Parts: sequence; C-alpha cells; structure tokens
Amino acid sequence: MTTIYDKAKYHYENFEEDLPQKQAYVHTGFFIGWLIEKDMVSEDFQKSFENLIADFKLRKITGPEVYEKSGGVFAKDMLNEEGNQFTMFYFDFETGEYRYHYLEAFDCEPSVYHVEDTWENYDHIKEWIDNEYEYWCEKNE
Repeated sequence: MTTIYDKAKYHYENFEEDLPQKQAYVHTGFFIGWLIEKDMVSEDFQKSFENLIADFKLRKITGPEVYEKSGGVFAKDMLNEEGNQFTMFYFDFETGEYRYHYLEAFDCEPSVYHVEDTWENYDHIKEWIDNEYEYWCEKNE
C-alpha cells in the first residue's frame, strides 16, 4: 500500500462553512504544481497525466486543477525519489513546515481554504517552497 500524503476529500468533508469543493484542492495543489515544475514526479505519473502536466507547464491549468483532475489524492507513487524525500521533509502535516509557511504566506482568514487558486498566489507560495528546497539541499549535501 502506498503512502498517502493528502486527499482533497479529507478537507472538503470537513469544511466548516459553505465553500466550493474546489477550494479543498488549492493548498496541496500548489505544492504538487511546484513538484511538477521541478520535474519531481514519477515516470508513471508523467505518462498517465502527460496532457495535464503539459497544460500546467504552459499555465493553461493550475496545480490545484491538476490535483483535482488526477483524482485528488497526493501519494508517494506520484513522485520520484527526490520528490518524495523533499515531500516527507517539508509537506508532512506532522513534522513539515509547508502548512506553517502557507499560513504565513497568505492571510488565511477565515481559513486555509479561502486562498484563491490563482497564478499570482502560486508564484507567491512558490518562493517559499523554493527557499525551503534550497535549505533542504544545503542540509543534505
């Protein structure tokens, strides 16, 4: 059984207010978009979602849209070795910093689910992820 990092349904099943279901894909989708941009997805994921990946890289669709259209499950088998190592370090809900950086990067009021799925927001959180990735690379040299 593969490791599951996140599922969108974990989030939309627990919305405290009436939000569109697509909001459950945003925070993890931004991270998945970054992984795609850095070519840290597995060969199987690349083959299975070649068109989605190409559209993302052309900015025709966003990371959250890729996440939604690829099934809404963020799992270990989607990533290559480097992608998994970094995800375990940074994205893990228990020990990683992504959630805290996301909350700091965006004024998440009233909740993390209110951040809009825009390229501007992706580019903003991308800077935070890039910085953490640089730190992680230096730490693991």
